[in-house]
Amino acid sequence: MSTNDTNGLKLLLHSIDSSGRFQEDTTGRGRDESPEIVLKGRDPDGASVAVTLEDMTHPLFGTMTHWLIWNIEPTDRIPSAIPHGKEVGSLSARQGLAYGWHRYRGPKPPRGKTHTYRFTVYVLDERLDLSARSRRKALLRAIEGHVLQRAVIEGTFE
Repeated sequence: MSTNDTNGLKLLLHSIDSSGRFQEDTTGRGRDESPEIVLKGRDPDGASVAVTLEDMTHPLFGTMTHWLIWNIEPTDRIPSAIPHGKEVGSLSARQGLAYGWHRYRGPKPPRGKTHTYRFTVYVLDERLDLSARSRRKALLRAIEGHVLQRAVIEGTFE
């Protein structure tokens, strides 16, 4: 599935099918591995890329962060199965605290409940000086005024 933003960035995730549903391998009921993310039309002036994954329909918190990663070297393809940990050397990136961990945590709502999840990819004009202990709010504050492009894609999982 793909989406566009107003700045020409197109986001492709094969882990979300044409009906908008997550394929099981990238969820907590599958291998729970981050999906490959393909960027089309990325601004060549971008200095880094950041990605967030959020559950937009969490019954207790409204929004629940499942993944934060930033300072990804400018690239048109973020590989799948990003390793766990604060630092991701292969991407020169850092993972923040999401769901209490420094790693991707895929969708896994209670059985019989459908939740909506949102991937957001940001192309930034700088690398961020942000602690790996940072959470979503700190990341969003840090990128203010530095977003060259943004693309969003949503999917559901039950």
